[in-house]
Amino acid sequence: MFKVFSNPDTVATPVASYSQAVRVETGNGALVFVCGQLPLDASGQLVGEGDIGAQADQVFQNMRAVLEANGASMDDVVQTTTFLTDITSLPEVNRTRAKHFPRNPPTSTTVAVTALARPEWYLEIEAIAAV
Repeated sequence: MFKVFSNPDTVATPVASYSQAVRVETGNGALVFVCGQLPLDASGQLVGEGDIGAQADQVFQNMRAVLEANGASMDDVVQTTTFLTDITSLPEVNRTRAKHFPRNPPTSTTVAVTALARPEWYLEIEAIAAV
């Protein structure tokens, strides 16, 4: 198995010691593991302060950018895990998610958490894609 670790410049630099994605080449294709994406623009600035819908949209845009940098697309995503600091915001996140996965949405797990690394971040979403 061959692994490629990636930190594309189309998304913010990781806030700790991790990679934005790892592409694992298999005999029949590849799996792309995308780390939890945050509501940050490419310069690391928060997008959507106080607005869960805007934050969710930025998270999915970041996910798309990381996938594309690794030869994958949103259509290749097979699993997502969403971490939400306010579970009552799930319907808004789901509406935004539906815009980014208009057909054949991936499997999904949502976890309510008491906090993320910074209080102004309302959600974080990780993904696995099969290419």
